[in-house]
Amino acid sequence: MTKKGLQLEPISSWMKTDRPIIISGPCSAETEEQMIATAKQIVATGRVHALRAGIWKPRTRPGQYEGAGEEGLKWLISAKNETGLPVATEVANAAHVEACLKAGVDILWVGARTTVNPFSVQEVADALKGVDIPVMVKNPINPDVELWLGALERLNKAGITKMAAIHRGFSSFEKGPFRNAPMWDLAIELKTRVPELDMICDPSHIAGNRDLISFVSQKALDLDMAGLMIESHINPDAAWSDAKQQVTPAALSKIIDELVVRTQTTDNKVFKDTLSILREQIDQLDDEIMQKLSARMKISEKIGQYKKENNVTILQVNRWEEIIKTRIALCRAMGLNDEFTSDLLKLIHHESIQVQTKVMNKVAERV
Repeated sequence: MTKKGLQLEPISSWMKTDRPIIISGPCSAETEEQMIATAKQIVATGRVHALRAGIWKPRTRPGQYEGAGEEGLKWLISAKNETGLPVATEVANAAHVEACLKAGVDILWVGARTTVNPFSVQEVADALKGVDIPVMVKNPINPDVELWLGALERLNKAGITKMAAIHRGFSSFEKGPFRNAPMWDLAIELKTRVPELDMICDPSHIAGNRDLISFVSQKALDLDMAGLMIESHINPDAAWSDAKQQVTPAALSKIIDELVVRTQTTDNKVFKDTLSILREQIDQLDDEIMQKLSARMKISEKIGQYKKENNVTILQVNRWEEIIKTRIALCRAMGLNDEFTSDLLKLIHHESIQVQTKVMNKVAERV
């Protein structure tokens, strides 16, 4: 039983293998020949535990390949029969669930566009009542941990206990090197709130570019994620959907071979003793940081009172620009990352504004 009351079975029990779990296959099942040929090459690597393929493909705009539909389920099952590996696909409504259960699909996942809609998730959950099948839930397209957790809760209440979350990154207006911003802190937040929930990373959708898949995969394992879902196609450049983020089975094998798999703990006494000492130092420094922040906010409160008495605005843009410029330069000299420093200063500045606003709007008590 988790903090949120979810009853879960670890992924190793229903995948019947040790971590990291590797799930792979094409973005879309395009033809029976493509599906089976890809599956055979993937299983030949000896490194994959389950096959994946999209049967229904919700696209952002019309005119793109939207999947083979139920016909593609036959190809997926043929690949299962040829390789002996369990197969997984995405479902978005009750009709998808019923078709997959009838066909014999082993694992289902709820996609990012579905997770964002509680009505759709509930429809899937209702269709799964009384069914014992593993279900994985991708994060919603927008950075909202509550929606992600809510989808998991709805499915769990329907009786699904073989569950995992899939971290596939979040849509962002500002486009960086990734197709979907990883926002690792949100994945960590979900894992912190539901420690018993296993999480799979989808490096293909985070990266959007096959050259970044190795980097994202290693980062995910370093954060103790249970496994990876990587898209693989016999001829990625000719793929009918998401060509740039798919790799050949040979490239997939190389990516997996180069991964460093770390453990959560070790029996090494020297390591444990040293780690304990270092953590004590961190605890002490955290206490000092909190004390300094508290003292800083008390000064902000005094500044707010002084501004109020002199009828001066709270926000002083020139002062804020000076802080950003000088503090980032100082922190850079101390070895701190510019982005981290900027984010930290913005948080502190925001709280300082809040403190001063309360002072500015406080009504004098009547005697």
